Amino acid sequence: MYGYDQTAGAQYAPPQQPMSGGYGQQPPLYPEPSPPSLTDAVRAFTTGQMAAEDFQQVFATSKVYCPRGDNPGFLALHNTQQPVIPMFSTLKELRRYAGKESKYFVITGAEVLDLLPTGYGFVLDMEGEHRMVFDAKAVEQMVEFAMRRMYGG
Repeated sequence: MYGYDQTAGAQYAPPQQPMSGGYGQQPPLYPEPSPPSLTDAVRAFTTGQMAAEDFQQVFATSKVYCPRGDNPGFLALHNTQQPVIPMFSTLKELRRYAGKESKYFVITGAEVLDLLPTGYGFVLDMEGEHRMVFDAKAVEQMVEFAMRRMYGG
């Protein structure tokens, strides 16, 4: 030692254990139920087992896969009664529709409602067994519902 005690005042601090999963901790007996996936919500909503408000809450927080072209923005289908934008609940559904090499982007359902051009609807899982079509009017209602939930009224 070089004239002073190097250990004086120094205390060993053990590393922090993570809050969950540390030694001696039990997992909760009744874990919080995880929200249904968008695919599950689509199935439940289209078969009448889920209310529109509940579906919309799941949709708003879920990831939505959108095919994309060379320009930024949504790809719209215009060979329908009113223009609609194809969207998919999973990458697998998107690939089934657009092919393995297709380009896409991922956003939340809430962002879809924010960014969708006025007058457009969207089709969720176009090639799937539980295809859902939201026309422009339905999209307007979803936006109104989201605003009421966010700001009251």
